[in-house]
Amino acid sequence: MDVAHVLRGMKTGGTAESCGSAFGRIHERLELEEAPGERALILGQTAELLSLAPLDWLFPEALNADLRGQYLGLVNALTRCAALPVCDTDRGALPAKSYEDIPAKAQAVSAVLLALCAQIQKALEHRNRPDVGSLARTLAPSVCIFSVAHLQEQPWSSEASRTGARELLASAVSLTGSGSVQELLSGAPDRGRTGLLRPVLDALQPELTKERWKRNQAVKHVFCWMLVQVERPFLTEYLEKVFPPSLLISDDYRTENKVLGVHCLHHIVLNVPAADLRQFNRAQVLYHALFNHLHTSEAALIQVVLPCLLDLLSVLEKPPVHSGLPRKLNHFDYVLRHILTYMEMEHKLDLRRVYAENLVLFIERMGIVIVRHLKRLERVIVGYLEVSDAPEEKARLSILDALQKTLQIAWPRMEKRMGSLAQSLLRFLVDISSESLPAPLKEQLMTQASHCLLLLDHCSKGKLQTLLRELDSSCVSEAVLKCIQTVTAAPPYQ
Repeated sequence: MDVAHVLRGMKTGGTAESCGSAFGRIHERLELEEAPGERALILGQTAELLSLAPLDWLFPEALNADLRGQYLGLVNALTRCAALPVCDTDRGALPAKSYEDIPAKAQAVSAVLLALCAQIQKALEHRNRPDVGSLARTLAPSVCIFSVAHLQEQPWSSEASRTGARELLASAVSLTGSGSVQELLSGAPDRGRTGLLRPVLDALQPELTKERWKRNQAVKHVFCWMLVQVERPFLTEYLEKVFPPSLLISDDYRTENKVLGVHCLHHIVLNVPAADLRQFNRAQVLYHALFNHLHTSEAALIQVVLPCLLDLLSVLEKPPVHSGLPRKLNHFDYVLRHILTYMEMEHKLDLRRVYAENLVLFIERMGIVIVRHLKRLERVIVGYLEVSDAPEEKARLSILDALQKTLQIAWPRMEKRMGSLAQSLLRFLVDISSESLPAPLKEQLMTQASHCLLLLDHCSKGKLQTLLRELDSSCVSEAVLKCIQTVTAAPPYQ
């Protein structure tokens, strides 16, 4: 007996087979049918069946465990109809043409599941059936996993399939009485409602092992998307389930997987208490995994590793106690020493931009301890001011910001470095004044350099002003002269 027979029975008033039996037959046909055209026909008929079937037939009073199992089996069979092809290569990726038929399949499956969600919504609104609400929560994890796999912009999705997936996810949120996806996954303890992240992770777990996680390209993206929806304080409860897969993904040889894994790890660092991260040596394991990534030459990876590492260092290192004794070298020092070493010899502009941008954050976080690294930091600043990264000059803007922070924090030690830094800044002003840059950007660069000169003058107790007044004004352009006059016209150091 097929779907069409069940529909005919309902339309003519004949005796239709029971809901559980009909779903079992549909499930069986979906599993056995391999022809794409026949599968599409079954999906269309199933959507019609779910839309037209009476609520009493879909959700009889005796909504027992067997019928709930049939519903779950049907939903899982439907989602498998749009499953991605298995990747058996070590690369863990297939060419885009391998996924060309997936969007249409996903769209058809979304239509069926939306029809089922609509009927569940009617039963909840008009019949006040708690057992149907319980059924909705049973089906929600599978529905969510399918939706998230197809709502992201990937080679296996299209605009139409993403729209259907978003509508389906919104239906799942509504059916469970949640106000948002975050509440759906995290729960609402104040209302006695548990989140669905645990059953979602349990369903994903078999596919997130070392041997299998590359076989299905959607799994890692679903895991990451789900993870970042759950924040403090709820994420702590799932730490044992989310930490190992995140490490596993970040340890891959492909840059895109490393970036995704580090993105997950950073979210964990930000949303799990430090005490829990330090427990079982997790923080140290994470530190070594992240530090190993610092040897890469991929800017995209360094861009996510450095902020993650910076937040992790605050977990590893307790706030210093002001005992008057010199502070011992710690993880901050080791990481900054490594960064400065790589910055000094780096010639790729994209990496220079990333390093310079994050250097500012390290200086701010380390505070006065930055004085330990002034010699190497000075060389880096001077070197970066000399090399243009037009047209946006992001590296030089960031390095000027880093110099300002250093002058503000380590000012007692900066007077003896006045000569080389002032010379570098003046040379920078001359270079910028002669370069073909947009006027607003040129003004911003020269203003920041002038501010650095002002700070340097304060650090040198007014000695820089004296030196600048002795400069031969005929040797510089009007724009540079204006910047110098800004410094020399400033109130004298008190």
